[in-house]
Amino acid sequence: MKVAAIQHDITWEHPETTREHVTPMIAAAAAGGAQLIVLPEMFATGFSMRPERIAEDEGGPTEQFLLARAAEHNAHLLASIAQRGADGAFRNNAVLARPDGSVQRYAKIHPFSYAGEHEQYAAGDKFLTVEVHGVRLSIFVCYDLRFADEFWALADHTDLYVVPANWPAPRHEHWRALLQARAIENQAYVLGVNRVGLAKDLPHLGGSVVLDPLGARLVEGGPQPAVLTADVDPDVVRTVRHDFPFLPDRR
Repeated sequence: MKVAAIQHDITWEHPETTREHVTPMIAAAAAGGAQLIVLPEMFATGFSMRPERIAEDEGGPTEQFLLARAAEHNAHLLASIAQRGADGAFRNNAVLARPDGSVQRYAKIHPFSYAGEHEQYAAGDKFLTVEVHGVRLSIFVCYDLRFADEFWALADHTDLYVVPANWPAPRHEHWRALLQARAIENQAYVLGVNRVGLAKDLPHLGGSVVLDPLGARLVEGGPQPAVLTADVDPDVVRTVRHDFPFLPDRR
């Protein structure tokens, strides 16, 4: 399966403008054959701690935008959106929009307390692993990346971890190291997609990447907007785990 990571700038708290901005990038990824297209965390608004201003109901306009692009391009789209659930709670949801019009959501398990996210968004309590074109895909969001045990728990049933993020420049090397560690220790592909540009005065350096099950970088972005593509193959995961049978040694 060909996957694409779209790293882009975000117009702060202005989803209409950002959706318009990323539309041709999504089209370019699909034209290049991508069957899974991933955008950053809170891709339409920026990582805002004002959910009362930016959050949409589940099924709202940004989710509908992802579904429309998925149907248009016959591809799966994945991105994080600030959403309000039926219970009235705000959550940072990774939304997987399928071309058949169905949606699956993963609520970020670890809100970023350093920025006060836990005070504005409820934590999720369920993992999400789905199959897309024969690839077993497990979804996390940004700060989840720091918690290796969550990834370990899903390793036996995962070919590819996907991590949409808003990871800022001051800790950019953590982003690179942690993504590579998750690939190596779980012997799985990892796709991390990060924004570029300024969130108010905080810079983001992109660095979106696809890593193979041995931790090698198949493609990696710099600090500019980009559409990055790579191929992922479950047979490679199986071969690596057969040749280097490390996972069964965990205690």
